[in-house]
Amino acid sequence: MYPFFAKLGALGQRPSRREWLRLGVPLALGSSLAQANSPSIAARAKSVLVVFTSGGMSQIDTLDPKPNAPVEVRGAFGSKPTAVPGTRFCELLPKVAKLADRFTVLRSITHDDLDHGSACYLALTGQFHPRKSSNPPPRPTDFPALGSVIQRVRPSEKFPHAAFHVNGPLLAPSEVSPGQYGGFLGRGYDPLELGEVTHGSALLEGMELMPDVSKERLAERANLAAGLNSNRLTTATGHPELTRKAYDLIAAPHLRAAFDIHREPVKVRDRYGRYRAGQACLLGRRMVEAGVPWVTVFFNHNIRGQDDHPNDTDEYGWDTHNDIFSAMREHLLPRFDHSFSALLEDLDERGLLKTTLVVCIGEFGRAPLVALEKNFAGSTPGRKHWGRCYSAILAGAGITRGAVYGSSDRQGGYPQSNPVTPGDVAATLFHALGIDPAGHYPDLTNRPYRIAAGDPITALFS
Repeated sequence: MYPFFAKLGALGQRPSRREWLRLGVPLALGSSLAQANSPSIAARAKSVLVVFTSGGMSQIDTLDPKPNAPVEVRGAFGSKPTAVPGTRFCELLPKVAKLADRFTVLRSITHDDLDHGSACYLALTGQFHPRKSSNPPPRPTDFPALGSVIQRVRPSEKFPHAAFHVNGPLLAPSEVSPGQYGGFLGRGYDPLELGEVTHGSALLEGMELMPDVSKERLAERANLAAGLNSNRLTTATGHPELTRKAYDLIAAPHLRAAFDIHREPVKVRDRYGRYRAGQACLLGRRMVEAGVPWVTVFFNHNIRGQDDHPNDTDEYGWDTHNDIFSAMREHLLPRFDHSFSALLEDLDERGLLKTTLVVCIGEFGRAPLVALEKNFAGSTPGRKHWGRCYSAILAGAGITRGAVYGSSDRQGGYPQSNPVTPGDVAATLFHALGIDPAGHYPDLTNRPYRIAAGDPITALFS
């Protein structure tokens, strides 16, 4: 949850009445969600699983190599054939390459936001931030995260939260990134943040009932808390809606079981990798298996932690201004290849890929030209931020297997065919869930907002 109270206090500001209201309990609006759940859309997805590669993964050095380009564009890595004839990936992605016949690689995402905070906001909300190409803090007036919109449009009947964030919060570059929270829908719509789960979920430890507390006694406590909060919208330390959901979590043993990765066999945990990103992907699979509608796994919780922790691979992000090839060879690509391939294989083997839309995406890509940047740490060349063209992977829930959608030019810098935007990607995810992205949802003052700013990329589906 974003610590905006502390930030406002430091600035000598107080929340406005509207900000207090937006953080308060969702009101009984009495209005329908126009076209939000359209019967005309054939939904195949029961869940969406986003694997977010924060920091700006280089499209040229991963999913869209340019083997015939000059070395200053091509980079230090070779390319190799994939399971799809004519499609090549970076030579350091052999496991993902073998699975290319199970997903579509999207090579033509484009936008013009060039800094991490606002670009992460764009990717996680589908909306441009008012301060484009900047690193703003989260604000209560932000657009809600996509998972928060799901909670508003289609609350889960099975879980108190419809959306969960694993391995967060996302730091961009060193402060909490905007776009991860409920925004103007209020904190009651924040996706539940599970954090680092390598050794198990800290949330799970606080959800077990004490031996002397029965379910009946817990219910009495919940009723007492609701009564105490009935005459106020919020407090400085808590929130009635969040309190209610906390009690609901404690009373949901099926969800507590999903949090517990220690229930997995040793071989399965090893298959995903015994590090932050690998165990986060495993927990993402467990939550999808339990029926959670929306899960975002931050594969890299830190866009550029290597500056402060160069020997800790867990801290690395894809923001590789300098030393790009050593960072990717030794830290980033081996773990991504191992863990993301394990996730796709595991979902497919369990039959979950039929009803789970998986999307692996970041906030932007990297520049075509390799160059040394003097203002950043490192002694060998890297690549700058680049939003004009980058790549993503989509799989499951009817997405065409073994396909490539869109293409980039010879240097991987601009779309050559079928350009799409982050808003279009967001609309595609709602479309797969059977939610019309052109529909609307009301904010807490009953103002309508379009569910997604873009249009679904229907050509991705079989």
